[in-house]
Amino acid sequence: MEQTKKILIGGGCFWKHELNMQRLIGVIHTEVGYSGGIIDHPCYKLICTGQTNHAEVVLVHYDQSILKLEDLLYSFFNQHDPTQLNRQGLDVGTQYRSCVFYYDDDDLQVIQKVLEDVKSFNNDETIHTQVAKAQNYWKAEEMHQRYLQKAGQCPDKGCEDIIMCYN
Repeated sequence: MEQTKKILIGGGCFWKHELNMQRLIGVIHTEVGYSGGIIDHPCYKLICTGQTNHAEVVLVHYDQSILKLEDLLYSFFNQHDPTQLNRQGLDVGTQYRSCVFYYDDDDLQVIQKVLEDVKSFNNDETIHTQVAKAQNYWKAEEMHQRYLQKAGQCPDKGCEDIIMCYN
C-alpha cells in the first residue's frame, strides 16, 4: 500500500537534484520550484537577483513504504556540499543555499539526525543547511521541469557527468 509523503530539498542548481531524486526507487514524482522567499509567484530571472530570498528546490513526492526519508536525505546530501554557505561550486547566491523544507512535523527529528551524521562525516564543519517548515512553494517555469531529462540525461542512467547550472 502506497504511503505518499513530500519534502522540499535544495542545494545548488535544482536540475541535478531533480535528476538524482528521479533515480531513487520509491520516488513517485518530482517538480522543481522556488521556496523560502518573500514574494509570491517569483520567476527564475527574479530569484537570480538574490532579492527575493527564494531557494531553488525540488518538491519530492515519495512512497515511504519503499523509501525512507533518511535514505532520501543521505542521497541528497551526497550530491552537494552543505558546508558551503549560499553557494555550490560556481553557483553563488542565496538561491543556491542548502535547505530542507518539511511538510510533516514528524520529519524534523529525522532531518536533525541526518544533519548530525552529515556534520560528523564532514569532520564537524559547520553545516549551513536551512531547515524549516515548508511554506510559499512556487512551481518553476515549464522549461526547468525535467530539464536534464529533456537534454538527454535519463533518470535510470548512471551519473557519470557532473552538470552545473549557470545563470
